[in-house]
This record gives sequence, C-alpha cells and structure tokens, in this order.
Amino acid sequence: MEVWHIWIIVALLFFILEIFTPGFAVACLSIGAIGGAIATLVGWEFKFQLLVFAITSIVALVSVRPLVIKFLKSKKKETLTNTDALIGREAIVTETIQPHVGGRVKIDGDDWKAVCSNAASVDCGTIVRITKVDSVILTVETINE
Repeated sequence: MEVWHIWIIVALLFFILEIFTPGFAVACLSIGAIGGAIATLVGWEFKFQLLVFAITSIVALVSVRPLVIKFLKSKKKETLTNTDALIGREAIVTETIQPHVGGRVKIDGDDWKAVCSNAASVDCGTIVRITKVDSVILTVETINE
C-alpha cells in the first residue's frame, strides 16, 4: 500500500466521521487529507505532506466551512407553530364583526374572537384573512376577490 492510499483512507474516515458530528469541521480535515494525498503524488517528503495537510485543512476551515454553514442555514425553513401558524390563513366569520366591538370567526373548527383591521363591519359568512394574533383575539382583514 502506498502512502497516498493511506491519505485517501484517512480522508474517507474523516468524511464518515463528519456524518456523526455537526459543523462541517471534520470534513475540512478530510479536505486537508486529500491535499496530503496530492502532495504525496507530487513526490514531496512526509514532513511537507503534513504541512500541506495542515495548511489545506486551515484554509478549508476558514474559507469553505463558512460558505457551507451559510448554505445549510439558508435551506432551513422556519416552521410556525401554535397561534403564529394562523397568520395568513383564511377563516369564516360566524358572528358579524362590528367596529370597536368585534365578532367571531371559525378556523379549523375552532371559534375565535376577532376584530377587523380597518375598523369595518364584516358580515357573517364572509371569508377573511388573519393578519395578527394578540393573545386570544385575531385581527382579520376582508379578502377582495
């Protein structure tokens, strides 16, 4: 077995280890091991291979890791839960919403107290969109179709 084979095996082991660790740090060591393998193929001595491994790992840690972290975080979509998940959804008015008094709407089988955002009267049976949740009171707006 040649030395470059050992570097490639080390790189593969680091990549496998990266699966079990967060942060993409171990993968940067794997990139460094690939650099060491390339230094071996060029014919450099072992101390220069270690130097290439160290420098390549540091460069990958400083340059590649932040890009990967940024890419992975941008793919994450925030999931709204509880009452925050109601914002933007449609509800049906079950009790006429009066200005400064309010009314009631139904969404997903639940009955909620509601007020209209533009202080207008909204008739029973009208479809409205939820714009804000304040404790147990929904602020709604009429949908202009």
